[in-house]
Amino acid sequence: MTKPASAPRRRPSWAGRNYTLLTAAAIVTNLGSHGALIAAAFAVLDAGGDGGDVGLVAAARTLPLVLFLLIGGAVADRLPRHHVMVAANALNCVSQAVFAVLVIAGEPQLWQMMLLTGLGGVGQAFFGPAAEGMLMSSVSGEQVSRAFALYRMAMQGAGLGGAALGGLMVAAIGPGWVLAVDAAAFALAGALRSFLDVSHIPERAPGGGLLSDLRDGWREFTGRPWLWSIVAQFSVVVAVVGAAESVFGPLVARDELGGAGPWGLALGAFGAGTVGGAILMMRWKPRRLLLAGTLCVFPLAAPSAALAVPLPVAGLAAVMFVSGVAIEVFGVSWMTAMHQEIPEEKLSRVSAYDWFGSVAMVPLATALAGPAESAFGRGPSLWGCALLVVLVTAAVLFVPDVRNLTRRTTKVPVPTPRAEGSAEAIASTSADAEAPVGRRG
Repeated sequence: MTKPASAPRRRPSWAGRNYTLLTAAAIVTNLGSHGALIAAAFAVLDAGGDGGDVGLVAAARTLPLVLFLLIGGAVADRLPRHHVMVAANALNCVSQAVFAVLVIAGEPQLWQMMLLTGLGGVGQAFFGPAAEGMLMSSVSGEQVSRAFALYRMAMQGAGLGGAALGGLMVAAIGPGWVLAVDAAAFALAGALRSFLDVSHIPERAPGGGLLSDLRDGWREFTGRPWLWSIVAQFSVVVAVVGAAESVFGPLVARDELGGAGPWGLALGAFGAGTVGGAILMMRWKPRRLLLAGTLCVFPLAAPSAALAVPLPVAGLAAVMFVSGVAIEVFGVSWMTAMHQEIPEEKLSRVSAYDWFGSVAMVPLATALAGPAESAFGRGPSLWGCALLVVLVTAAVLFVPDVRNLTRRTTKVPVPTPRAEGSAEAIASTSADAEAPVGRRG
């Protein structure tokens, strides 16, 4: 009797069960969350608020995110990560559901919207480090860059679709119902993440408490020059780019480009660029990960410069597209380096320090954007943003690890560096020291 042919694989070998669940859940939450960002702003305006109130609600989310990130990272390395993720999703679901009920029922108070948005920030602070650690522990082998690129492409595509769909739904059915959809999306994503399998992750040995875990993560963070230098770089880059795009961009669009439509087109071009960059990184695997990624940070200065001129809409959209491609090249390279170099049991804590450094200066930069425009003018302020991106990125290239850290493909033992260890102590920076990116520490 002839043996039946085996069924063809429906997914590549590197896309295991956990990876598939994580990607599907990320698509669901990004579809809901990007629409909810638009809905929250219009909920504030519909309740009689102004632009300042919209900013307060946005700040109410950012502040607890900054305050709880490090604790969230330590908790995610101490408890099963999928439990932390599901609990965070549950908190986001409940806060968005209550927000939706208040908006649908009548006029919510500003303090209520700030409180509920703040709870969402707390959920994100615990979810982000756990999710990053879980994703990095779910892939191994030579195709990790492709896995990260596909994951980011799925997230960026869902974000684009969610923003477009959310805008249409706000106009058609009102912001309250869009918030309700986001709550349902968090519930569905949490259900998917509850099926994650963590049996392959070694059980954590009892530690000395939360503060001890935070100190251990800090030693891991500061002991790697490539890590802390790039996080310091991005604390400036994210802040000034965020200020340029969230404060100056809409103003330039209103005064010079014809209104919100052209600015929406430019942001859409950036989103399309991120998808294009992820597609590129599914095929391109640069040998010197951080060198390639850091060189692609320079184009992030271009949108600020384009707004300073300002370029016509078509030129601005082209610049935004290129910067979207560039940031995805950096993002995939960065995730691959983190996966390759950081011990599995410390991934969430180190990711939390990364997140903290990246977002800590954003509120300050956005708050200073208005005074800077008054003091120096809009054009000089935007040129200053572009110059800062170029200067801090050029400075990072002086760090030997950033120039020399190399993609590994065969296994060698890699020691965890001491806080005072030199760059040469990290075996991964050697072109001849190659190990699988699935190292578990």
